[in-house]
Amino acid sequence: MGEASIYEKKDHVAVLTMNRPEARNAMNAVMRREMGEALADFKDDNDSWVLIVTGAGDKAFSAGMDLKEMAANLAGGGGGVSDESKIPSLMAGNIDIWKPIIAAINGVAVGGGLETALACDIRIAAEGALMGLAEPKRGIVPGGGGMARLPRLVPLGAALEILLTGDLITADEAYRIGLVNQVVPAAELMDAALKMANRLKEGAPLAVQAIKETVRKNMDMSLPEALPARFGPNVMASEDAKEGTKAFGEKRAPVWKGR
Repeated sequence: MGEASIYEKKDHVAVLTMNRPEARNAMNAVMRREMGEALADFKDDNDSWVLIVTGAGDKAFSAGMDLKEMAANLAGGGGGVSDESKIPSLMAGNIDIWKPIIAAINGVAVGGGLETALACDIRIAAEGALMGLAEPKRGIVPGGGGMARLPRLVPLGAALEILLTGDLITADEAYRIGLVNQVVPAAELMDAALKMANRLKEGAPLAVQAIKETVRKNMDMSLPEALPARFGPNVMASEDAKEGTKAFGEKRAPVWKGR
């Protein structure tokens, strides 16, 4: 357990919990560093196939960047946060992780909290969760992750309404516009996230990773370029490809090795 986060691994699933419930899981420098270390570990751990990101407590996924820390830095003549360009960050997109990542949104997700969820592949929200990018109401602007990812995920009009007003939307509205995949009772959130992780584990890890990488990289290509494009490991030459086809013929569940 870290000072501001909890990172656990079991049965090929890693769980990263932002752990500052007293501050609505606002991301201070310590949390950002610890999250970066966890992301680097998850990327390199061949035994970890799916990551769930969530927040501690029942009030907030994350209230975003720690504004008290930011205010202190600004008052001191800094730019709000120190140079953390080398720290792996989902928001910044400076680490390529092709394994699937699930956001379990247990409460308020605003600013950098929502940007973190946007950087995940699948989002599951608890009933009562609120989401938004309130930066214009604080005299600042969202990070690039919010302004770049949100319009790629939901209809442009919906994205601009969220971005320009700074208003929060409900979990049900987030589901309606396609921002989240599921809305579940708060008490069932982690069960739903783990159920989704187990569904993802039914696919061979290398195949799942190759699909994610190819889809992500294809998004900026024209259709003629994207159709033949393939990225990631050579899945067809993997041990898992042999196991999957063999298991199908033998009418049994495959046993994946991730190689």
